[in-house]
Amino acid sequence: MGLRETKKQQTRTAIADAALPLFLEHGFDQVTVAEVARQAGVSTNTVFNYFPTKEDLFFDRQAEVEGHLAALVRDRASDACPVETIRDDLLTALRHDAPALGHHPDAPRFWQVIHDSAALRAREREIGERAEAMLATALAAHPPIVSTGPDQGDHPTLTLLAGAITGTHRAALRELQRRILSGEPPTKARDHVATAAAQAFTVLCSGLHTDADRTSRERRPPR
Repeated sequence: MGLRETKKQQTRTAIADAALPLFLEHGFDQVTVAEVARQAGVSTNTVFNYFPTKEDLFFDRQAEVEGHLAALVRDRASDACPVETIRDDLLTALRHDAPALGHHPDAPRFWQVIHDSAALRAREREIGERAEAMLATALAAHPPIVSTGPDQGDHPTLTLLAGAITGTHRAALRELQRRILSGEPPTKARDHVATAAAQAFTVLCSGLHTDADRTSRERRPPR
C-alpha cells in the first residue's frame, strides 16, 4: 500500500481499537459513536467515514469473516472435499487455541456483548447469511465432484450444501460459546466441540463421496 492508504488503515485500526474496550466494558447499546470518537481522538464524522454504522465498529473484521469459508474452498486442492477443507480449518483453530475461539481472555465478554444486543445479533445473522452466499458462489466456481452437468454453476445442490456447511460451522461455534459462557474451562469446551464438529463434518463429506461414487457407478458402461 502507498503512504496514504497506510495512514488510512492505521486510522481505521486506531478507531476500532478505541471502540472495542468501551463496548466490552459498558455494552454495545450503552456506548455512543461520539464517545468512541473522543476515545480515539478524532471527530464523529471521521468515525462514520470509516465505519458507516456503529455495528461496523464492533464487527470491524466483518468482511474477512464473511469471506473466510469461501476462500478456503477456492484455495483447496482440486481433488479435496470442500467439507473436509472447512472441517480441518475449524479443527486446527480449535486445537491450536485461536484467540477468537475462546483462548483470548476477552472472548467470553465479546460474545456476551453480542448476546445482550439485538442490533448485534441481527448483524451477526447478516454476516452468516453473506458467508453462506459467498460459499455457495465459491462452490459453484470450484464444485465438488457431486455437482455434474453443464449447468452445475446453478445447481441447487450447491446452495443447499453451502447452507449445510455454514450451518454446521456456525452451530459448532455457537456450542463453543455456550459451553464457555456457562463456565466450562475453555480447553475442555474446545475439545468437546472439536470432537463433535469432526463427526458432523465427516458425515457431510461422506454423503458427497457416496453421491459421487453412485454417479460414477451409474455412468459405467454395461458389460
